Amino acid sequence: MAAISDRVREVLRLTLTPGLGPVKIARLIEAFGSPAGVLGASASMLERVRGIGKATGSTIAAGLETSEALMEREVAEAERLGVSFALMDDPEFPPLLRLIEGCPPVLSYRGVLAGSAQDRYAVGVVGSRACSAYGLEQAERFAGVMARSGLAVVSGGARGIDSAAHRGALRAGGRTVVVSGCGLAEVYPPENTAMFDRVIAQGGAVVSELPLRTPPTAENFPARNRIVSGMSLGVLVIEAGLKSGALITARLAAEEHGREVFAVPGRVDSPASRGTHELIKMGGATLVTDPGDVIRALETAARHCHGGTFEARYAGPGDPDQGGALFEPPAPPASQADQSSIEPDPVKSAVLDALREPMSADRLVETLGLEAGKVRAALTMLEIERRVLKRGATFERRGP
Repeated sequence: MAAISDRVREVLRLTLTPGLGPVKIARLIEAFGSPAGVLGASASMLERVRGIGKATGSTIAAGLETSEALMEREVAEAERLGVSFALMDDPEFPPLLRLIEGCPPVLSYRGVLAGSAQDRYAVGVVGSRACSAYGLEQAERFAGVMARSGLAVVSGGARGIDSAAHRGALRAGGRTVVVSGCGLAEVYPPENTAMFDRVIAQGGAVVSELPLRTPPTAENFPARNRIVSGMSLGVLVIEAGLKSGALITARLAAEEHGREVFAVPGRVDSPASRGTHELIKMGGATLVTDPGDVIRALETAARHCHGGTFEARYAGPGDPDQGGALFEPPAPPASQADQSSIEPDPVKSAVLDALREPMSADRLVETLGLEAGKVRAALTMLEIERRVLKRGATFERRGP
């Protein structure tokens, strides 16, 4: 475990301050230039920031005065537990997660948070806790094949579909990431302790945005869902009832994060699949019956990033439907003429052109007059291509 830096300590103080969440923290860092700048601001300076106001500014200023002691306790607990921290601009921070509105300013984690570019091709798997044997079987099957194909499997570590997805990835020898709905000093559900240890031992991670001693309460899970979606290039829904939190994740993925959404159909008379079927009927998800359907769709999304297939590390003999290689080995670098045959994405081109000066996603949407989902999807792909960099709440072009 690396030493905890001053910058991490500064951001932890902000996250432990009452009245501050990810959106306000990003706004304050943008206004004052750095976490240290926020910590040094007076109440009168804070209240002048857009969206803060006098009452909130006073509350934040008072909270900042006591946050140092809270931060020192958090750091001591992290060191005792072997927990590490990653900030948004750290290389190990999940690259796709940086792009979402309300991105966590810091993640705590055990294991390997983003050990390779593989996590640019993560897939989220979500579904109900109260699921059927069929749902468990499909979650393990899909996750296993996708993991063998090189996709990192991301889920919430809960009972039911989440746990089955993690088990499937582990049995396939793949990488899986647990996004916890509690702090990392807690384990929920407790019966998954051994599985979470295996996730870490096998090169995956258990992560959270919450303070270490935060218990697993209902209000934590919708926020956890946005991280599952934000980390993933696509989200797969398996058995979701009409009120399932998995549908929240699917909506976030499609409408706010610009991600691909897939759904596995269930029995037509099963309450456990009513939400899934409604999602399919309303056009909110692509119906899939085989893991290869997901793999091929995500390859298409990745080709928008690279003008070709995934990296060579995913190549090798085998059928993606059966858990072999994702794609054919990549060809040698294309010539200029070959590259010119790849049709440019007009939304990406418009976003790049607009980013001649740094701006937020909201301002980009307003400037371009395009749908927010399309703009965010373009930003996702440009971030993966390393043509756009996110700093705080703003995006800027890399290079000319």
